[in-house]
Amino acid sequence: MADPLYVERDGHRTWLKWHRGRRKASDPVFTGKRIVEAMRLGASVEVDLVVHADHGMAVLHDLTLERETTGTGAIAEARAADLRQLHLRNEAGAPIADTVLLLEDLCALLARQQPHADALLQLDFKQDAAALDPRTIANFAASIGGLAPHMIVSCGDALAVEQLATATPGLRRGYDPCYGASLERLQASGDFARFTADALAIAPEADLIYLHYEIVLEADRSGFDIIAAFQAAGHRVDAWTIRAVTPITVSQVNRLLALKVDQITTDDPEGLAMALTA
Repeated sequence: MADPLYVERDGHRTWLKWHRGRRKASDPVFTGKRIVEAMRLGASVEVDLVVHADHGMAVLHDLTLERETTGTGAIAEARAADLRQLHLRNEAGAPIADTVLLLEDLCALLARQQPHADALLQLDFKQDAAALDPRTIANFAASIGGLAPHMIVSCGDALAVEQLATATPGLRRGYDPCYGASLERLQASGDFARFTADALAIAPEADLIYLHYEIVLEADRSGFDIIAAFQAAGHRVDAWTIRAVTPITVSQVNRLLALKVDQITTDDPEGLAMALTA
């Protein structure tokens, strides 16, 4: 089959983002091989970042090591050299041959082969601005260097995005308003227009807005096209995360495509692409 990069529907292209560097459901997360492959092909791909003890960032999702790696303890207390010795775990919890990547390690891999012009790597920072200091921000910028045009930094904290992007010329900005008090207010009020307006006010420079796909669909059921609202303000929209390919999720994805979402985050891009073209 063709590489799972995007879906064309009614004249609109929707990218299939490789969540945590996975091309298919059986892939372990955050392996250099898959991330490099995605960037070579021109895919949209996402990795997570967490600050470690040496003022750099590890390519991991959790704030602790136990679930994703062979290590233990808080990542904030782990030194870079020790992190590099840890092995990743697969979905069943078994250690695999691949070791933990730091941001600079990943960037060094990507620099060996120029990414495809369409490739976009989302760096999803899993903390907030309180976890950043000048040294960490400087190391982040130095690690990325000339790869910045192929990357976008995202977070649920717009201040963290601003600090990291300002220090890294050419780096795009992304914002996820689906966390914390804003999401709680939306769930309580159902006021999608207010939710949208607040996000636009908080992150006016964001290239991509990341929305939980169920929020997009709930807004649609209430008669509010939240994708069109963000697009009218000059922002693209990513709907996250389709975990598994089932008849229900395929139906939901088809509705997202009808709404002309710009990107769909999925743990199984290959399986989803096959289901949509079957």
